[in-house]
Amino acid sequence: MWTIATLMWGVSCTALAQEMDRSPKSTAATTLPDAPAPAGYAQANQTQSTGVIRGTVTDSDGALVAGALALLSNTPGSAQRTAVSDSGGRFQFDEVAAGEFRLTITAKGLAPGEAAGTLQPGAIYIIPTISLRIATANTEVTVSLATQRAIAEEEVKTEEKQRVLAIVPNYFVTYDKNPMPLDAKQKFDLGWHVVLDPTHFLFSAIAAGIEQADDTFPGYGQNAAGYGQRYGADLATSTTSALLRGSVFPALLRQDPRYFYKGTGSDWARAKYALSTAVICKGDNGKWQTNYSGILAGFASGGISNLYYAPSDRHGAGLTFENGALDIAGVAFGHLLQEFVFRRFTPHTTPAP
Repeated sequence: MWTIATLMWGVSCTALAQEMDRSPKSTAATTLPDAPAPAGYAQANQTQSTGVIRGTVTDSDGALVAGALALLSNTPGSAQRTAVSDSGGRFQFDEVAAGEFRLTITAKGLAPGEAAGTLQPGAIYIIPTISLRIATANTEVTVSLATQRAIAEEEVKTEEKQRVLAIVPNYFVTYDKNPMPLDAKQKFDLGWHVVLDPTHFLFSAIAAGIEQADDTFPGYGQNAAGYGQRYGADLATSTTSALLRGSVFPALLRQDPRYFYKGTGSDWARAKYALSTAVICKGDNGKWQTNYSGILAGFASGGISNLYYAPSDRHGAGLTFENGALDIAGVAFGHLLQEFVFRRFTPHTTPAP
């Protein structure tokens, strides 16, 4: 009996041991189901996949360089990002994808500089001060050709924020002392920004109302249809003038359509300069020349507008030349306002580099 009891006890112990082997060894080793992620967890992970890159630019004498252009490349095949150093020579890129990156720093009159590194997720990478040497003539030409469009693009972005009283577009004026010339695409971008702006349609509606009240172009009549025809004619004329003057002819003749703010000298010198820019302008080569693009645009838009006036109000070549002359006079007066009035009422006029 004792042997049988002993045998049964051994069997029971073996079964119990096997059962314990199949059970968790301890509470610490027990695998629990995944708890739900706290709110914002996915967003936090996504944010931690990017970082910030900061740097400072100086010249060889240690002076801070404002307006230096930083071009960032951090992913093969991706578009370059740009930043411009402020008055303290500082620049910054936010939300940069983690990984290796390369920077090219350029500034007018200085040789380009480079920096590279590896940005860790969620980190702020502070680049050691980048010192740019004075460029030789050959180096400066190379830098200008390589970065001209990027710098001009920054200028255009600044100009597209300029509005008189924060309402009326004031895009075709630059307050930078040495702006880069625009390419054809940038000239058309500025032109389309003007003609598609809501104020363009509003001012045409107001002009048509004034013409209706004064019975200008009586061939249109005084009814609602007459107002609609006046509105269509004014809108077409202003659109044609803006595109021909600001985009088409400047692109074809390689001239800059912007007004270059002077801001210095006596009032008389500034007034003469403003009036003269109705008939002279800067070419894309940076030299002053006859404003063929503006003059041709004035007469061309005048001739085109003569085609859709009421037949009784058309006066052939005489009206075309009259409209062209009035257009040039209007540009001269507008440039006087640019020189003496508009800047003080135009926010976002910080000069681009």
